[in-house]
Amino acid sequence: MPFADEATIAEYRSAWESWQKQLQHLHRVFLDGEPIRPDQLKGLLGREARAKERWEAARRHLLGLDSPLADLPAHDGPRKIPSSDA
Repeated sequence: MPFADEATIAEYRSAWESWQKQLQHLHRVFLDGEPIRPDQLKGLLGREARAKERWEAARRHLLGLDSPLADLPAHDGPRKIPSSDA
């Protein structure tokens, strides 16, 4: 049984596939030495960054982390309870 509705799953998969496509192109350029003009490199970096942001948003939505409570700051340790004799 899926943990999310079909639309959420479809958006996640689409975002993942789009990001992977851009990431593969980035790897071909940086790791395999595929030639690219500077203006094309700037565009590639922008497309990859936007695709990753879209995937991260879809991932948060899939995991239920896009609620207003998810925007609260992280708790870093035990909370100090104010003493009543202060």
